[in-house]
Amino acid sequence: MNSAIELADAPAVLDVNDLRKSFFGIEVLKGVSFSLRPGRTIGLIGENGSGKSTTANIINGLLKPTSGTMLVGGSDYTPSGPRDAMAAGIGFIHQELNLFENLTVAENLALRAFPRSIGWLPHIDARRMRERAREQLAEVGLEIDPGTPVSKLAQGERQLVEIAKALSVDVKVIIFDEPTTSLTTREAERLFELMERLRRRGIAILYISHILTDVLRLCDEVVILRDGNLVEDVPTAGLTVSHMIEAMLGRPLAELFPERTPRAVASIATKPMLTVHGLNQPGIVADLNFTVGAGEIVGIAGLMGSGRSEMARILFGLDPASGGEVLVDGQRIDPRSPRTCMAAGIALLTEDRRGDGLLMSMDVLANLLLAKIADVVSSSFSMVPEARLEAEAGDIAAKLRIKAHDLSRQPVRSLSGGNQQKVVLGKWLLRSPKVLILDEPTRGIDVGAKAEIYAQIHKLALNGAAVLVIASEFEELFGICDRILAMAHGEMVAEFAGPTFDRNAVLAAAMQTHVKAS
Repeated sequence: MNSAIELADAPAVLDVNDLRKSFFGIEVLKGVSFSLRPGRTIGLIGENGSGKSTTANIINGLLKPTSGTMLVGGSDYTPSGPRDAMAAGIGFIHQELNLFENLTVAENLALRAFPRSIGWLPHIDARRMRERAREQLAEVGLEIDPGTPVSKLAQGERQLVEIAKALSVDVKVIIFDEPTTSLTTREAERLFELMERLRRRGIAILYISHILTDVLRLCDEVVILRDGNLVEDVPTAGLTVSHMIEAMLGRPLAELFPERTPRAVASIATKPMLTVHGLNQPGIVADLNFTVGAGEIVGIAGLMGSGRSEMARILFGLDPASGGEVLVDGQRIDPRSPRTCMAAGIALLTEDRRGDGLLMSMDVLANLLLAKIADVVSSSFSMVPEARLEAEAGDIAAKLRIKAHDLSRQPVRSLSGGNQQKVVLGKWLLRSPKVLILDEPTRGIDVGAKAEIYAQIHKLALNGAAVLVIASEFEELFGICDRILAMAHGEMVAEFAGPTFDRNAVLAAAMQTHVKAS
């Protein structure tokens, strides 16, 4: 194995020179250059819309640059698609994993070339396919049956299968795009250990993440983009998170979390906006009882599998409940469906923005107006007040700083992940909801966008809405919530009052293993 000194002195395995890219006549990537050497990790960071994904997609062959060149091992590299990238030794681990859930692990790993037995009638050699899959899984330290359907795997296991697939060829570079977004802390640590093993083998890594502490921990240097421009390419040694944020934003971030206006607990208790009584669905949630006051922000702390997201879907009528009731401003919602919940003033920002929150093929304007249109059109013969709706959508887009060149022409799929999240939030803010349920509202978005979303949540609460926030990052809950409810095994197990919270106590409550006897 090469020594660290030899790797540091080795020629670059990937050279990116003055990459530029334009969409709709607008230049979004404005001359990005960097070099990646064997056994080194470069962090690629920036706000949503800064050009990170565009850069990665050009390297992977998903996009063609408007101008600029790339070299792999000193030779010209002009991929026409991901297949060319893989052939050149470049693997890409997408934030949205490219696995077929209905196929087994072995079948997913063999998709590029199924092993065939030789004979009169060639067919897939299932035994060889499983044996090869076991070898590939062992390489990433994953001990599972290759015959397991991908749909049965945890998110962290799926990620390791994706990496095993990338390592199935002679990979020289692996690009990780927000790899920890859906991982538990334990799964993320497992991923980091694997990344270190890959580095020792001489594989170069391009690491894209909004979690800046992870970037400092894992990377040798950091490439910082802002509005499509390369603003810094510096070693991580001696670098601070605050410096990285300032370079990303072009200004100091004065405060991530808005200052909460003190309010009397008694006044909140006298006007509950959201009331949940005895909500139950066997195997999912059990006897949930809580309230959220008008103007109050309440957080739900719990580990993956605690029932947090399932509860949110039940509250919004997406999934059924076997018993219990939900009231908004004292009025019971019955029957409970997304339509009746919306009519009562509930809004739900789901965990999966692409699958549940947006129509990806439609333009930004249409997506912003999806939930609002029902309020202004009473029948199929009603006139749509297009000018007023477009003005309202433009106003909310400006408030949320959604980076779109043309709301009515630009498809929402062309936006960065953070700007897509802002569109989903904007869609619901246009309805001025009485109750806003947010499931992972800032997952996978940059610190600047987080601050903007927190400000909008704060403003909505100040205007009297009840806000329920589900978040895996406990620091987020501590920063914006008035109260925190801990959830485990589908039950509410503890309640904590702000404005200050005991982190260890909240974590201990969320991690409790006691299951209520049935």
